[in-house]
Amino acid sequence: MLLDNIKNVNDIKNVNASDYPALAQEIREFLIEKISRTGGHLGSNLGAVELTMALHLFLNLPEDKLIWDVGHQSYTHKLLTGRREGFENLRKFGGMSGFPKRKESDCDCFDTGHSSTSISAGLGLVKARDIQGGTNTVVSVIGDGSLTGGMAYEALNNAAKLETNFIIVLNDNNMSISENVGGVSKYLNNIRTANAYLDIKEGVYNTLKDIPKGAKVVEGIRKAKSSFKHLVVPGMFFEDMGITYLGPVDGHNISAMLRVFQEAKRTRNAVLVHVITEKGKGFAPAERHPARFHGAEPFDIETGLPTKPRTTANYTDIFSTVMTKLGARDEKIVAITAAMPDGTGLKRFRNMYPDRFFDVGIAEEHAVTFAAGLAAGGLRPVVAVYSSFLQRAYDQILHDVCIQNLPVIFAIDRAGLVGSDGETHQGIFDLSYLSSIPNMHIMAPKNKWELSDMMKFAAAFDGPIAVRYPRGDAYAGLKGYRAPIELGRSELLYAEGEICLMAAGSMVKTAEEVKAQLNREGYKCSIINARFVKPIDEESVKWAATNHKLVVSMEENVASGGYGEKVRDVMGNLKLSAGFIQIAIPDEYVEHGNVDLLKKEIGIDAESIVERIKKEMEN
Repeated sequence: MLLDNIKNVNDIKNVNASDYPALAQEIREFLIEKISRTGGHLGSNLGAVELTMALHLFLNLPEDKLIWDVGHQSYTHKLLTGRREGFENLRKFGGMSGFPKRKESDCDCFDTGHSSTSISAGLGLVKARDIQGGTNTVVSVIGDGSLTGGMAYEALNNAAKLETNFIIVLNDNNMSISENVGGVSKYLNNIRTANAYLDIKEGVYNTLKDIPKGAKVVEGIRKAKSSFKHLVVPGMFFEDMGITYLGPVDGHNISAMLRVFQEAKRTRNAVLVHVITEKGKGFAPAERHPARFHGAEPFDIETGLPTKPRTTANYTDIFSTVMTKLGARDEKIVAITAAMPDGTGLKRFRNMYPDRFFDVGIAEEHAVTFAAGLAAGGLRPVVAVYSSFLQRAYDQILHDVCIQNLPVIFAIDRAGLVGSDGETHQGIFDLSYLSSIPNMHIMAPKNKWELSDMMKFAAAFDGPIAVRYPRGDAYAGLKGYRAPIELGRSELLYAEGEICLMAAGSMVKTAEEVKAQLNREGYKCSIINARFVKPIDEESVKWAATNHKLVVSMEENVASGGYGEKVRDVMGNLKLSAGFIQIAIPDEYVEHGNVDLLKKEIGIDAESIVERIKKEMEN
C-alpha cells in the first residue's frame, strides 16, 4: 500500500504523480474504515482528500504554515503528517483530537474548532513572518460555509491591504453542515458555472505560450486579468476588494491545483484560490446524505446506517416537537438557526412553517441581532443554537437583546459536556456568560417534560430568556414531578434533611443517583430542582441552609460565575451557617472523550460527589 510509506511529514513528496489517484483512494478507504468505528467528521474529510494532498505537495511543512478553518476536514492532514496510529483512538479520552492541535504536532500551527477564523489567523502569521524577516508560505483554508461568517470579511478587508504573499484557499462544496444559503452561496454558484470564462482563459494562455515572446504577453494579461474577468464573471467581489482571485479549479484534480498554487505563490498580495470539491466524495451514502455524515456516529460501511441506532428521544427531538406545537398555536413564533436546521431540531418547523423559519448561515452574531429586530417588530423569535456557538454572539445578546429587554428566546442545545469534539465544543460556559447580563433569565430542565413546559413558559414570557439543555437522550425520570413553572421559583423534589442537593438541569438526574447512594449509607438527603439559574430562588436556598447541615450545589458548567457561586453568595449574604460544597466543572478547558469518563475525570459523577459529601460530613 502506498499509505504504508507515509510515515512522516512530507513523505508524500516521494510518491510518483501517477500514483496520486491510488493514494487518494487508499486515504478514503482508511478514513471510512476508521471513522465507521470511532465516529467523526466524515463527509468534509472525504471531500478534501485531493486538496490536502495538493497542499502537502505544494508546501514544506512545518516551516510553511497551513491553517484549517474549523478543522473538521483535517483528518487527511493528520494522516500525512505521521499520525496514522492516532486514528485508533480518534476523539477518545487521551487520544488524538478531531481538530488541529498545536500540542499534537508542529504541523498544526493554529488550534481551530469554530468557523470563519482561518483568514484572521493566517493574516497574523503573515505579519509575524514579515516582521521577523521570514520567507515561508502561509495558507489559510476556508470553506464556503465559513465564508458566511462576518469575521471572514473583517479579515478579508485587512488582507486586501497586503503587499506580501498570503494564500487563501476557498474550499467550496456548497455545504456547511447543511446546504448553504444566502447571497454568498448564490454568488459562488455564479462563479462555479462561469465555464465560459475558464475555457477562454485557458485557451488564450495556452495559445500565446506557443508563440515567440508569448510568455511575456501571458504575464501582461495576468496583470490585467481583473478587467478581463469583469467581462465574463459576475461580481468579481474578491478582485474588487483588492484580493487576486484564481479559479475555480477542480478540487479533485491534484495537478490542476498545484499549477494554481504555484501561480498564487508568485503574487505579492493576498490571493484567493477557489477550489470546487464534493462533500462525501468516494462514499455513496455520504455523497447522497452529506449533512448526515458531517458528524457521523459509528456506522455500517455497507449501508451507511448507524451501528447503534437511537431508540429513545433526545432533548433535540423534544425541542423539535414542542417548536412545531408552539408554531401551530402562535403565528408570531419564528425560528432562527445559524446553518444548523438539522442539528438544532428545526427541520420539522422549517417544513411546516417555511415563511417563519430563517437559516442565516454560519453567522451567530447576525442571528441574535436579527432576532432582536424580529422581536422589536412584534414577533417571538426562537434562536436555536449550540452552547459553544452562542458565546460567539455575547455582545449582541447584551447590547441588542438585553439592554432593550426584548422577548427573544434562546434554545441552547449541547449545554454542558458534549464529549468527543473537545475544548472548542464543550458547552460549559453559558450559565456564566449569560448570568452576567442584566435582564437575562435562564432555565434548565430536569427531564424531557420540563423542557416542553419551559419552552411554553418562555414563549409567553415578556423578556430575554434562555432554556439550556444537554446533548443526548432526554431523561424520562421524575415524570410525576411537574409543578407549574413560576418565574424564579425552584421545585422541591425530596425533603428528608441533613444534606440538601440543589441541582440545575442535567445534574438533577445525577442528584437522584447521589441521593440513592447516600440513603444506602444511612444519610438523609433532600433534592431541589433549581429550574431557574437566574433569577435564583433565594427562598429555596434559605430553606436548604436552615434545615440541613450541608448544602451541595450541582451544575454542568464551570465553577466561576455559575449556579453554585450564586447559591454561595445568597448563603453568605443571609449569613447562613450550613456547610457548602460546590459541584461544578473546574475552571479549565475540558478535552475530548466519552462524557461519562469526562465526568468522572473532573469529579462531577455520582460516585465522586458522594465521596466529597461523605468526607465533608465526617469532618
